[in-house]
Amino acid sequence: MLVARSLALFAVAALFEIGGAWLVWQGIREHKGWIWIGAGVIALGLYGVVATFQSDENFGRILAAYGGIFVAGSIGWGMVADGYRPDRFDVIGALVCLAGMAVIMYAPRGH
Repeated sequence: MLVARSLALFAVAALFEIGGAWLVWQGIREHKGWIWIGAGVIALGLYGVVATFQSDENFGRILAAYGGIFVAGSIGWGMVADGYRPDRFDVIGALVCLAGMAVIMYAPRGH
């Protein structure tokens, strides 16, 4: 159950961070304005809050593991929001990152 909770928190964190960055991108690069930028900044702040709910006590471990989620989630977000089509190397890279995330976060440590 702890792994499922952790994965759910990573997913919510990814929505806030990737979505927040995308909103800022849209506000600046696509000239959608300050409302989009402000919403993105708020979402990015909420990402930081969500990350604190992980059960592991080590900030570095959580942030490092989240990196794998961020890589895979960013590719998925690009596919849905922007019509991006990843090539096989994007997919392989994302899978490697997710495997790394699993090792960092869920490997048995014997304590």
